[in-house]
Amino acid sequence: MLVTALKRILRGGFVSFYRNSVVSVAAILVVTITLFVIGSLLMSRAVLGYSLNQLKDKVDVNVYFNLNAPEDKIAALKASLEALPEVASVEYVSKAVALDNFKKRHESDYLTLQAIEELGENPLGDALNIKAKETSQYESIAKFLGGDNAIAKDNKTIIDRVNYYQNKSVIDKLNSIIVSGKKLGVAVTLVLIVISLIITFNTIRLIIFISRDEISVMRLVGASNIYIRGPFMVGGILYGLISSIITMGIFYPVTLWLGRNATNFLGGLNLFHYYAENFFQIFLIMFVSGSILGAISAYLAVRKYLNT
Repeated sequence: MLVTALKRILRGGFVSFYRNSVVSVAAILVVTITLFVIGSLLMSRAVLGYSLNQLKDKVDVNVYFNLNAPEDKIAALKASLEALPEVASVEYVSKAVALDNFKKRHESDYLTLQAIEELGENPLGDALNIKAKETSQYESIAKFLGGDNAIAKDNKTIIDRVNYYQNKSVIDKLNSIIVSGKKLGVAVTLVLIVISLIITFNTIRLIIFISRDEISVMRLVGASNIYIRGPFMVGGILYGLISSIITMGIFYPVTLWLGRNATNFLGGLNLFHYYAENFFQIFLIMFVSGSILGAISAYLAVRKYLNT
């Protein structure tokens, strides 16, 4: 009995979709525009997330050790830092590597290089480059470094300086940008979803208005609300499926062009590669979003005729 009813609902949905083909095309176009907006939001958030990650990768905290700092104590501190949940990575830079990097940065500064040579010894100490998982976590890492973890056996600190407080203003600004960007993305997404729901609802309501006499007859013969709503909700899911296929087809040439011509403008993210690598995930989001919009709109629109 349940299978029979389900078959009738599905058949009714396809028949209604075909019978009202002109209005169905209009509904598909509206849902396609809606899904294109949602897909554009996904792409925009990908660009924003990639750009923010690029900025986060350029921010770190550097720990510079005293020239006589024991290597075993430095190794122990490195291990302690790597065990912290806030820390993404810790890179050890020996004094020899630090000197080579210094010379490369100042290779055009003859006086500075000459002064280094006249010293006759390496004036730089070992260092650790620390990257946090989130920019807001650098402060807790700096506090950890200021504790007893950096104390040697003679009760003297092995750390010469930590550059967190010199970079604090930049880190705080970056963290503020990241938080604001995430909040703005969520707010814009919610607003557009509400607008899309309203537009889709009004379009599908037109289809149901055309079928109002059919709904009245079905009510007179004792059809249940589920049986009346079912075909229209099936139609809404069809709109979502067809619209998601069309939308993904539109995104192919758009992302291909952007990938070839706007990668540098988008912070280094190739949108076509992102589209290709996440094709099935994006399609699933499009299909689910379109189907939910269509089904909910149909459910709400037909309610008026069931309550009269």
